[in-house]
Amino acid sequence: MAGIAVRRAGVADAGAVARLLHDFNTEFGEPSPGIEALSRHVGELVAGDDATALLGGDGPDGVSLVRFRTSVWTGAPEANLQELYVAPARRGEGLGRALLEATIELARERGATFIDLGTSVTDTAARGLYESAGFTNREGGPDGPSMLYYEREI
Repeated sequence: MAGIAVRRAGVADAGAVARLLHDFNTEFGEPSPGIEALSRHVGELVAGDDATALLGGDGPDGVSLVRFRTSVWTGAPEANLQELYVAPARRGEGLGRALLEATIELARERGATFIDLGTSVTDTAARGLYESAGFTNREGGPDGPSMLYYEREI
């Protein structure tokens, strides 16, 4: 989006990414291993080829973290948007949309044929953003059954 800076994070940005991810989990009452541990994890991820973090705004004030995997069905890459967060003070300015669009473009550049994500049913702002960008939570179109996301710690 015009006027909103979005850039790919490098290993040197791991602390900024970690701060935003920590703030994200803290804001929504989710556990966080802390900024120091997250910085190590993010540094390792962005140093490899399986994950990319994008930073938005001057602070930076927003982050997108996307992971890539190879599809068993097509052999092409698939993208999983693991995290998308914008600091509360910057919401409503288009930063989330700019990060989402940059993430989709990055996935296309990597040859991905599919991108998925998970979000809370109660996060209506995020759902509105994703749906306005063409994401759907229905299988087979708007009249199909709802899709569910399951997880389990092991």
